Amino acid sequence: MERRTTVGPKGQVVIPKEIREKIGLKEHSKVIVDVVDDSVIIRKIKPESVSYVDFYCATYSRKLKKKIDLKKIAEEQYERNVSH
Repeated sequence: MERRTTVGPKGQVVIPKEIREKIGLKEHSKVIVDVVDDSVIIRKIKPESVSYVDFYCATYSRKLKKKIDLKKIAEEQYERNVSH
């Protein structure tokens, strides 16, 4: 899918809507910009796989007054349930 666009005064290029939709680029998406010969390649960065616990800790732990170890709490709860 080839489209023409223009480089703006600050070096910015608008990626046409059809292309953004096709690869799932949304506002604030992170991309990698690379040069190959005389071409500029823009690639969408795929999000890293993160466990739910790691995601929760990274997202909400800033609001906690003290750091908690959710993995440890989950393991202790699992052990309590298994032993009963």
